[in-house]
Amino acid sequence: MAADNSIPLIIAGPVLRHCDEQHFTLWFVSKEPLQELSLTLMGTEFNRKLEASELHKVALGKNAYQYLIRVSQAELLPKDSQLRYQVYSGDRALFDGIDQLNYPQRQSCEFIVKPQVDKLLHGSCRNAHHHSGDALVAADTQLAQCEDINQRPALLMMSGDQVYVDDIAGPMLYAIGEVISLLGLQHEQFVDAPLQDSSQISYQPAAMYKRHLDLLPKTQYQAKTAITRWYVNHPIFTSSLAENHLVSLNELIALYLLYWSPELWDLVEIPKQVSGLSQAHNQRWQREWDHLLEFKAGLKQVRRLMAHVPTYMIFDDHDVTDDWNLTARWELAAYGHKFSKRIIGNALIAYTLFQGLGNVPKRFDSEITPDLDAFFAAPNPEAQDNLIDKLLAFEHWHYSLQTTPKLLVLDTRTRRWRSESNLGKPSGLMDWEALMEFQAELVNQPNVIIVSPAPMYGVKLIETIQRVATFFGGSLLVDAENWMAHPGTANTLLSIFQHRKTPEQFIILSGDVHYSFSYDIRIRFRQAGPQIYQITCSGFKNQFPEKLLPVFDKLNGWLYGHFSPLNFFTKRKRMSIRGRRPNGERSKRLVNQSGIGIVEIAASGAPTKVSVLHSDMSETEFLPPRH
Repeated sequence: MAADNSIPLIIAGPVLRHCDEQHFTLWFVSKEPLQELSLTLMGTEFNRKLEASELHKVALGKNAYQYLIRVSQAELLPKDSQLRYQVYSGDRALFDGIDQLNYPQRQSCEFIVKPQVDKLLHGSCRNAHHHSGDALVAADTQLAQCEDINQRPALLMMSGDQVYVDDIAGPMLYAIGEVISLLGLQHEQFVDAPLQDSSQISYQPAAMYKRHLDLLPKTQYQAKTAITRWYVNHPIFTSSLAENHLVSLNELIALYLLYWSPELWDLVEIPKQVSGLSQAHNQRWQREWDHLLEFKAGLKQVRRLMAHVPTYMIFDDHDVTDDWNLTARWELAAYGHKFSKRIIGNALIAYTLFQGLGNVPKRFDSEITPDLDAFFAAPNPEAQDNLIDKLLAFEHWHYSLQTTPKLLVLDTRTRRWRSESNLGKPSGLMDWEALMEFQAELVNQPNVIIVSPAPMYGVKLIETIQRVATFFGGSLLVDAENWMAHPGTANTLLSIFQHRKTPEQFIILSGDVHYSFSYDIRIRFRQAGPQIYQITCSGFKNQFPEKLLPVFDKLNGWLYGHFSPLNFFTKRKRMSIRGRRPNGERSKRLVNQSGIGIVEIAASGAPTKVSVLHSDMSETEFLPPRH
């Protein structure tokens, strides 16, 4: 492990977050507290020292300090103009020494504010050790070739699973242990856990791949299926890849930094040859080591992309844990156990720091920020539990952007419509109250962009398989969550789309599923009505099992194609759903290759081009269905 004096001044970032004509938001992490911070926004009149209210600092550890610059004032940023930024500590320009941060022939980071969203990037699911390529690298490569700043996307929308807290490679866990020591990240005490505190966690290879057996909590509850009932001593954390599931807050902080910081990887030395593992785990370590080496190679480009395009995020399950709040029974088990509640709460603290705060910072000011600051100012178990309680009760993770079209980002994880007939059935993704708030945001809007981590209109065959598994008590086995899984949520959602004051154009951006597709949707038997476009891109660095998806694609076309009578036996029978054709394919509708979605949007709010840029720089365009 490297010495403290080899840590660069800027450990992670800068990441451009919420930016519009009235707001500028920038996130970064430094190795030391910074004094006399000032901001220069070239292309504007803003050039001054930052006030205390415009700067949020969190001491993550002895050698890690997170900064969120949040400037708000009228007419701050001119629209559709080339803008550049630089942050100074005294006379020192903080970002000048960062390798490959700027694009060729550019002296500083530049961006553009586009109130009219004519083009955007979107996607989800970035698993560091997956064998697929990182599509964020491809997006940066394409951006580097774009000489006209007006041709850049208005924003980058990350719709879930930005990190995988529950699926950690062995070499990544080793690196996390090194980063905890290098940055002096705080340890914490545990209750109802096999260990008294996080300092007792071993990061040696021999301790890898066994947390699901030795560390993660279990609970006993009654399992009920259509056939029988029995008692199950069941893991609370149900990921099939939970062998290295993260538990402590310092682990989560280290994970985020390793996902976004190229320099940290140069400061930790991960052995490729290790001892103490079984033969199978040793081979797995070797594979993961190779994939992480490829992941590391693209991080400078990922940082450059996020420094130049306003970036927005929302959680899905893997940002916290697989199957997070999937069923009411899961919630009772998870939040009723002190250690599992702490694990989930720690993931929410990390999400707040690294993702949530930058979306719309003021939403956290009254309910969350005071407790967040109090905990990091003086870390102790009581303050940590208080903060976790506040985060679990928080109901404002969702947000909207006052762009044209208006952009609504949904929280489909924390305000769920729980099943009243069976605690083991999947909960609805949003409860009635949350759906009514969503509908209120839509009223009198001519067109709108909705970000739903899970597709509102998914692949019907796969949803049917999930429903059958739920009937036999296996909802946790197949990740059986979709908008149609809960009758209350499904019917309320469909009625919203059919409301007379609904927008004329809906674009729904989704991820989650590890494959990409696009549907054009209208209401049957109605001449006038909304045009709905379900656009799903997943994942940035993840894919569906290669041999399985083509089979599902073909069967779905046979059973639930546009003219199939089986559609009239589904909840969405009033909707006509036509699949777009990837690169004009005759029958194929699903694309199984890591990528980042690109959507070009007309002034009317309708998409003019829907495509996916893949990690190998190839592109798939979803052409409209034949009429």
